[in-house]
Amino acid sequence: RSVIKAVSYLVHDLGIVGALLYVALGWRPTLPSVLQLGAWPLYWVLQGCVMTGVWVIAHECGHNAFSDSSLLDDIVGLVLHSWLLVPYFSWKYSHRRHHSNTGSLERDEVFVPKQKEALAWYAPYIYNNPVGRLGLLVVQLTIGWPMYLSLNTCGRPYPRFACHFDPYSPIYNDRERAQVSISDVGVLAVSLALSKLASALGFWWVVRVYGVPLLIVNAWLVLITYLQHTHPALPHYDSTEWDWLRGALATMDRDYGILNRVFHNITDTHVAHHLFSNMPHYHAMEATKAIKPILGE
Repeated sequence: RSVIKAVSYLVHDLGIVGALLYVALGWRPTLPSVLQLGAWPLYWVLQGCVMTGVWVIAHECGHNAFSDSSLLDDIVGLVLHSWLLVPYFSWKYSHRRHHSNTGSLERDEVFVPKQKEALAWYAPYIYNNPVGRLGLLVVQLTIGWPMYLSLNTCGRPYPRFACHFDPYSPIYNDRERAQVSISDVGVLAVSLALSKLASALGFWWVVRVYGVPLLIVNAWLVLITYLQHTHPALPHYDSTEWDWLRGALATMDRDYGILNRVFHNITDTHVAHHLFSNMPHYHAMEATKAIKPILGE
């Protein structure tokens, strides 16, 4: 892990975020009215993709993959994830439990497929028609991420209500509760800053500049993680068969073309990431090429 290399990737991404913001606010108003309307969707898509790359770097901080210093990683991760309205420590701990229990029907944290007998009576009417599936996809890609953080939607079943913003949630142990509170303060501080911006520049200004790109970040996050852990070829194990290595190998690399690079290869090196989760992203392709001859397809 190289601090210089890690910071260089972060500065690169934040530089592009700043440049896109400058173009949207400075150059876009000089365009003809028709082109201005088209410029906003282009800004949203580009900014959302680049901000997803920043999200990935924050995620690496949670794995202590940014540097050899856990303190530095936590500071950087807290700032970046708070900026993206993610409770850093809260998600860090639940995500580590996902890595510790990947593929376990009983203990994995998210995207665990329901067994047939556990499906609700109305499930076939939703899943077995195009309109129902489209509705599920829309919900999943728009409010799925905040629903998971707030309500534990699609998360591991707990004996009582689980929420990433609650320090006393059953997700966390006593040693983690103070840091969960710090995460809440970080998200609250950014929310207050956005409220001040909305008061000064208008609610829709904040939505156009920040809100829509953040929605795209959240959609990418859900889509990427869902497809990494969902495929007919991927087994999930009960307690009689599960072990850590089996679970780690029950993941999927996916190819997003040029976006692989924008997303720091979190997409197409996911198997290696589950085997070596504190490995920085700039070594992930090398590791993936090394394990492919051993693992095969």
